[in-house]
Amino acid sequence: MSLPQPVPPSWKDLGKSSNDLLSKDYPFFGTSLEVKTKTPSNVAFKVAGVRDSKSQGITGDIEAKYADYKNGLVFTETWTTSNVLKSQLELENYLAKGLKLDVNASLMPDKGSKSALLNVVYKQSGVHTRGVLDVFKGPTFTTDTVFGRDGFLFGAETAYNVTEGKITRYAAAVGYNAPEYAVTVHGLNNLNSFSASYYHRVSPDVEAGAKAVYDTKSTTSGVALEVGAKAYLDSAAFVKAKINNSGVLALGYTQTLRPGVKASFGLALDTQRLNDVAPSGPAHKVGASITFDA
Repeated sequence: MSLPQPVPPSWKDLGKSSNDLLSKDYPFFGTSLEVKTKTPSNVAFKVAGVRDSKSQGITGDIEAKYADYKNGLVFTETWTTSNVLKSQLELENYLAKGLKLDVNASLMPDKGSKSALLNVVYKQSGVHTRGVLDVFKGPTFTTDTVFGRDGFLFGAETAYNVTEGKITRYAAAVGYNAPEYAVTVHGLNNLNSFSASYYHRVSPDVEAGAKAVYDTKSTTSGVALEVGAKAYLDSAAFVKAKINNSGVLALGYTQTLRPGVKASFGLALDTQRLNDVAPSGPAHKVGASITFDA
C-alpha cells in the first residue's frame, strides 16, 4: 500500500539536505553577529549585522516578531540599514485546517518604491501547494505544488504575468527521499538549466553530499560540480569541507560555546592560486559568525 510522503513547503526545497550541507556554516564572506531575545509575552527580537570582507561595507537589520500560536497569528516587522521597512502577517489554520494566509510588504521611503506579495498556502499529508500574487510587479501570479508518495517527490512552478497574459517562468523537480539518503533533479529557468544533487547520511556523525549544475545557455561549456562533507566532533561541535571543480576549497568549523551561544569560522582557499606571489583580487577568504540566542 502506497503512503503519503512528508513534503517540503516549496518545490525549491527538494534537495534541501544537500543544499544546506554545501552552503550553510561557511561564513567566509565576512564577519556577522546575530542576537536573538524573546519576552514572556511571545515577542521575539533579532538584531543582525554583517561586515562584507570584499566591500568592507556593514549592513544590518532589526526585527520584531509577535506570535499568537493559539490562533495561528504571526506578525513580523523589520527595519534594515538600507532604510527598507518590511512587514509580514501570517495567519495559519484559522479559516481552515492546512490553510495559511501570508501578506508580505516592503517600503523604501527614500526611493518611494514598494512591493506587496499575497500568499495562499494549502498543505495536507502528501501535498503542499502555494499561490503568490506580486501586486506591483506585473502583477504576476506564481503557483507551485509538491506531491509526495512512497519516498518520491514531484514539484513544479509556473509564473503568469496578468498584464501581458503569458507565462513568464516555469520549472520542475523530482526527487527520492530515504531515511539515509536523498536524490533530487531540478529543471530551472524554463528548463534551460539543470541541477542534480545527492545527500547521504553515512553515519550518525558523518554526512556527505554533491551537486552538479549544467546551464544550456552558459558561455562556458561543461558542468559545475561541488562535493562536500560534514563531521560531528562531539555534541557541541562539527566541521565541514567542500571543493568545487574550479579548485576552491572551503572549510567551516562551528562550536556551541554554551547554551544559546554559537560561533562559526570559515575559510575559502583558491587551490589554483596558492603559489601566486601577488594574485589579482582576493584569492582567499576568511570570516566568522557569532550568534546569541537568549
